[in-house]
Amino acid sequence: MSYSTADFIFSAAPVIVLIFMMTKKNNVPSHIALPISALLVYGISLIYFGNDPNVTNATIVNGLLTAWVPIFIIWGAILLFKTMEVTGAMNTVRSWLNGVSPNPVAQLMIIGWAFAFLIEGASGFGTPAALAAPILVGLGFQPLNVACLTLVMNSVPVTFGAVGTPTWFGLGQLKLPPEQLLQIGIDSAIIHSVAALVIPLIALSFVVSWRDIRANIVFVYLSILSCVVPYLLIAFFNYEFPSLIGGMIGLLGSVMLARADIGLAKGDGTHSRPSTDLGTLVKAFFPLWGTVLVLIVTRIPFLGIKALLTAASPAFTTPLGSLGEFSISAALVVKLTQIFGTGSSWSFSTLYIPAFIPFFVVSFASLILFGMNWRTTAHLWTETSSRMVRPIFALLGALVMVKLMTVGGDKAMVIVIGQYFADLFGRSWQFFASYLGAIGAFFAGSNTVSNLMFAGIQKSIAETLGLNPTVIIAMQSVGGAMGNMVCINNIVAVCSLLGILNKEGVIIKRTVVPMIVYGLVAGAVGFLLGA
Repeated sequence: MSYSTADFIFSAAPVIVLIFMMTKKNNVPSHIALPISALLVYGISLIYFGNDPNVTNATIVNGLLTAWVPIFIIWGAILLFKTMEVTGAMNTVRSWLNGVSPNPVAQLMIIGWAFAFLIEGASGFGTPAALAAPILVGLGFQPLNVACLTLVMNSVPVTFGAVGTPTWFGLGQLKLPPEQLLQIGIDSAIIHSVAALVIPLIALSFVVSWRDIRANIVFVYLSILSCVVPYLLIAFFNYEFPSLIGGMIGLLGSVMLARADIGLAKGDGTHSRPSTDLGTLVKAFFPLWGTVLVLIVTRIPFLGIKALLTAASPAFTTPLGSLGEFSISAALVVKLTQIFGTGSSWSFSTLYIPAFIPFFVVSFASLILFGMNWRTTAHLWTETSSRMVRPIFALLGALVMVKLMTVGGDKAMVIVIGQYFADLFGRSWQFFASYLGAIGAFFAGSNTVSNLMFAGIQKSIAETLGLNPTVIIAMQSVGGAMGNMVCINNIVAVCSLLGILNKEGVIIKRTVVPMIVYGLVAGAVGFLLGA
C-alpha cells in the first residue's frame, strides 16, 4: 500500500514537534511536551485520518493504563538505590569498586557495559540503566554523562534481552520455521558484535576523554570481547540465552582483568586496595545480587516460576459497564478487555514486571537486613514518591502518544512513516532497514514491540524488493535494539532515576549520533550478509 506525502507529513508532525520542543534552546520539559504531542496525535488521528472516535478513546485509556508498567519499574529502581544510600551499602560498594580498580574506564566498563549486559539478558524492561546508572553516579561520575553512556551501552544485548523475548516473542507472529528464527538470531548477533567494536567507545567518550580511552584501549576491547564472544557463539545454537550468558562471563572476566590491571593505563603507584571482609561485602551487595538472582530465577522458563508469575487465567471477573470487563488472576495478572466495547485490551503482570518483584521486595528486605527504623523507611518512601511526580506525567503522555500512533490498521501513523521510507529508498532499503526498527523502539520503548509492529512490514518489503527476508528481519531486530538509545521512555526513566531535570532533549541530541553510526554498521554488515 502506498501513501501520499501529506499522509507522511501528518504522521511525522507530532514526532517533529516533540523533538523540536525538547531540543530547542529554551526546551519544554518532557512532562509537558509529551502530553502536548499526545494531544496533537489525537487531533490528527480523528480529523485527518478519520479514525473511529470510540477506538481512539479506548486507545487513550489503554495508553494511560500501560504507562504504569514503566512507572512502577522506575519507582522500584529509585527505591532500591535510595535504600542502598540510606543503609550505607552504597559506600561499601563504592569502596569495593575502587578496590578492584580506581581507573574510571575500568569502572565504566564493569558497571556500564558488562553488568548492564547481564541485567539486559535477565530482565530487559529498561532495568540495565536503572541499575547501572545510579551506581556510576555514586562513584562520582556526572549524572547527565552517565545517562548518555548507559543508554548507548544498552544496545548490543537488547535483541536477546529478557531471555530472548524480542526474538522468540517479538518475531513470533511471523510464524517462521525454527531454523529461520535461529538464523535471524545469528545474523542479529553478528551485526551487534561488529557494532560492539565501535559503540562502547562512543559511549565512553560521553564520560571520559578520548585520551583516557586510548590509554586503556586494550582493557576496553578485552572487556567488550569477554561479553561479545560467548554471546556470538551461543547465538549459533540458541536465541534465548546469548545476552544472559555473555553478560555473566563478561562481568566475571572484566572484574578479573581490572583486578590484574591488564590493559589499563599505569597509575601513580599510590593505589591501595581497601580490605573489606567477605560478610560485609556480601551484605552490602545484597540489594544488587538479590535483584539479579530474583531476575534470573523468575525469567528462565524451565525453572517454572515464570509460568506461575504470569498465569493469566482469571480467578475473578466483573463487568465495568461500557469501560470493559475487568479480571484478575491468582498470579495478580490484572486485565481490562473490550475497552469501550472495542477490541482494545490491557493487562498488567503485577508479580512479573521488575517492579514489585524484585525492586520493592528486595528494597524492603534490605531495610530489614540493615535494621532501619520505621522513620527512615517512611522518609525513604516519601522521598522516592516525590521524585515520581514529573515522570508519571511524562510517561502517561508518552504511552498515550505511541499507542495512538499505532491506531488505524494500514493507515496507522507508524505504518505510514515506515512504508513511506521503504517506498522512498527502494532497493537501497537494506542500508536503512535498521532505522525503521529504531523508529519502532523510539515510539514504543521496546525492541519486542518494535518487532511486533514492523517485522511483518520488513518481511513484505524484502520479498517485494527481492532482498533476503532473514537478513532484513535481523536488521529490524538490531534496529529495535539500537533505538533504545533515543527512546523517550528510557530517557525519561534514566533522568528520573538520576534526578536530572529538563535535559531529555540534550540527551536525544547526544545519543542520536551513536544510533546513526550503529545503523551505518548494521547496513554495511547486512549487505555483506547478503541482504
